[in-house]
Amino acid sequence: MSTPSTQNASAVADTGVTAWAGTPVGTPAHVTHGMGYDRVEPDWTPLTDVEAAEVLDAVCGPGRTEVRWRSPRPLSAAALVEHCGRTVFLKRHHVGVRSPAGLGEEHAFLRHLRSRGAPVVEVLGAYARDEWTYEVHAPGAGTDLYQDALSWTPFTSAAHAHAAGAALARFHLAAAGHQAPARSPQPLVSSWSVFAGPDPLAALDRYTAARPALAEALEAAPVRADTERFHLPFHDRLRPLLDQLEPLWTHNDWHASNLLWSLTTDGDPRDARVATVLDVGLSDRTTAMHDLALALERNVFGWLELPRTPDIPVRLDQLDALLAGYTVHRPLSDAEAHALPLMLTLVNAEYALTEMDYFHGITRSPANTALARAYYTQHTAWFTTTQGDAVLQHLHRRLEV
Repeated sequence: MSTPSTQNASAVADTGVTAWAGTPVGTPAHVTHGMGYDRVEPDWTPLTDVEAAEVLDAVCGPGRTEVRWRSPRPLSAAALVEHCGRTVFLKRHHVGVRSPAGLGEEHAFLRHLRSRGAPVVEVLGAYARDEWTYEVHAPGAGTDLYQDALSWTPFTSAAHAHAAGAALARFHLAAAGHQAPARSPQPLVSSWSVFAGPDPLAALDRYTAARPALAEALEAAPVRADTERFHLPFHDRLRPLLDQLEPLWTHNDWHASNLLWSLTTDGDPRDARVATVLDVGLSDRTTAMHDLALALERNVFGWLELPRTPDIPVRLDQLDALLAGYTVHRPLSDAEAHALPLMLTLVNAEYALTEMDYFHGITRSPANTALARAYYTQHTAWFTTTQGDAVLQHLHRRLEV
């Protein structure tokens, strides 16, 4: 049996990132996804057998522990671990990103979803030590067809987009009735507050004041002028519809890589259906159209090309398929149909702010903070271009509004 770790955490002075002091010499290099196409060195030291054993012995009981696979996702350290003869999913967060209370918000949502029959993972427990918090889940059923897919990259087929849309609609139906309030201020939550009311600039001030690291970042890279220029014209059109959009706890990171897939009997991945929904880490109380807009924004638009060219690839076939799959199970109201194209223009803005909060206050990365700041404006501004307007017109026609 592995013995619990007695290692302490130590700060990496040149990055401000905290790493495990006792990571074994000779541990194989582990790279993660970055903000673009390239793999990068991880901000968070990969989970080790010794560390995993300490957590899982406490949560699940003593037993032999071995890390089997490490996730390439960049914002935490996560792994599939064999413990006591079963496989579990273990994820480590810095406490500045997720406190035990913050994890509790997510786990309560997962338990509600499971009680309504949604295909989400079972929460096995949580653990806190020093500046780290951990969560342990049962592994999801299905095949990870998009294990190495980057965010803002498309599905491999329109059929997958249709299946993902159908699964999102069923997720929203299961989420109904979860009456928890909106989440407390913390990094990396894709909320809907700045543009959810009549005065976005006042809401932006409140959002920033509650997040000191973001306020500091915005002293050097303010967003108010860009908000007035690019975001407010879309919000002016959205404002009359806001009161008709019912609040709902939502996933907020509906990308192909956060879904596990079931294969047909012949094993053809093109015919796969969604088997398990993963990772509600960005979830919050928003609206169904916020979540649907994010699903389109994450999967249909080639935003990773934006630093090189404004002429980004857009998969309209997958946009149509995702919407078709969604509306089979949850038809849109008139207000939702009118709101969706407008929310699509705004939905990345608040996520860009929370990324700035994270990159400036937690990982201390000026380059990533600057990139998140650029995306705050650039995603919305793109919809004022000829190509962006054409996509919005296509969506209006698709929704018959």
